Amino acid sequence: MTAYDDLMAYQRQTEALAQISGRLGWDQETMMPRGAAAQRGEEMAAMAAILHARRTDPRVGDWLEAAKPQDEVARAQIREIRRSFERASKVPEALATKLAQRTSEAQGHWAAARADEDWDAFAPVLEEIVSLKREEGAALAGGGDIYDAMLADYEPGTTAAEIAAIFDAMRPRLVALRAAILDQPQPAGLSGSFPAGKQMKLTRHLARVFGYDMGRGRVDKAVHPFSSGSGADVRITTRTSEEDPFNCIYSTIHEVGHAAYEQGIDPAYALTPLGQGVSMGVHESQSRIYENQLGRSRAFTGWLFDQMTGMFGDIGVASPDAFYAAVNRVQNGYIRTEADEVQYNLHIMLRFDLERALMAGDLDVSDLQTAWNDRFAADFGYAVDKPSNGVLQDVHWSVGLFGYFPTYSLGNVYAGCLNRALRTALPDLDAQLAQGVLENATGWLRVNLQRHGGLYAPREIIEKASGIAPAEAPLLDYLEAKFGALYTL
Repeated sequence: MTAYDDLMAYQRQTEALAQISGRLGWDQETMMPRGAAAQRGEEMAAMAAILHARRTDPRVGDWLEAAKPQDEVARAQIREIRRSFERASKVPEALATKLAQRTSEAQGHWAAARADEDWDAFAPVLEEIVSLKREEGAALAGGGDIYDAMLADYEPGTTAAEIAAIFDAMRPRLVALRAAILDQPQPAGLSGSFPAGKQMKLTRHLARVFGYDMGRGRVDKAVHPFSSGSGADVRITTRTSEEDPFNCIYSTIHEVGHAAYEQGIDPAYALTPLGQGVSMGVHESQSRIYENQLGRSRAFTGWLFDQMTGMFGDIGVASPDAFYAAVNRVQNGYIRTEADEVQYNLHIMLRFDLERALMAGDLDVSDLQTAWNDRFAADFGYAVDKPSNGVLQDVHWSVGLFGYFPTYSLGNVYAGCLNRALRTALPDLDAQLAQGVLENATGWLRVNLQRHGGLYAPREIIEKASGIAPAEAPLLDYLEAKFGALYTL
């Protein structure tokens, strides 16, 4: 056995334990009894301690020094293990363990406060999480920018300044497009009866249409939709609203994009650092292109219209064109996950600025709700009516995911680049989508991006797949063309 072989055998066990920890998180949001929250926090803390000890084991450092990778894959494995080892070694085990316990417990507090519309009950909980994350960020940053250190967990190689520059370039065109659209008459929305059971039946069918392997996954319900796992066990969740079936449909397609990425990775990388998506921005590129450029396209919604009327009968719109307009309707709303393509990134920019200020110590948790409400009113032109539509709507901060939010918009930017390349590669794509045939589109994404897992750096894989360096212009061009036609601008 070489040092590299010893390292990879050890790493395989670490990755397996990380998958078990992830499964505990999945269970907490789907099946766990409410009264088990405190015990689950201890369980998560115990797993975090074990994983931290393994990731910082001195033998890992020795193996990294002695290993002599012979090919591209081995070099990438070493790169990712070294990054994990160096980052984990900067964080004291006691802090890592406490963070795991507190964020597990905080998730339940967030859900209860959200249900009760009680920000004051959750604020002290979040204050502790922010304090712990600042401590972790300071340890990781080593005197550098704390938020950049947080961001590296989700989008390695990208800084907050680079993201801010992209957002600054996007904002004027997005604001102008939104203003032009909202000045036009709005299309009708859906109406009718949309029982939750029928929604779940349809959404599982859609998951299969988009290539989700139900033999290696499952679809459940949760307060906040998410995807969990990799390799042979990749699970997704969705949610239903009997007044708004699009919530269920497009949440599912979005999460299938995440899951398809994980299921599409080369099986040879399973239970290794390369056996998962390379970054959350690249992950979001898959969920967003599945949900939007494919799932909300005129061609696919024509097919989906027939599926909807077959399942629910009269849905309040009488033609595929009216249905397409309803799917893509731009209107006022509070909820990020329900936002249309034009306004979605504006929701992300708000969160990016607020969490960056929190990590820098420029904004206190006690002032967060007021800061959110003021910023929302300035950006969207109307007031937040209740905490669940504002500062309590997202789970991310309660579980310590600071640095995660901007990757949603990076994913949109990446998806714009990929969509341009996909349509060049498949000139008859619309004809296929009109028949509900997704296998060539999803197959192109699997071959050109998904199968590589963590082999290439985030921007490198986007450039390899799309043929251009990541930039915001393809996304903005797509949005202006699509919505300009929809609203006859």
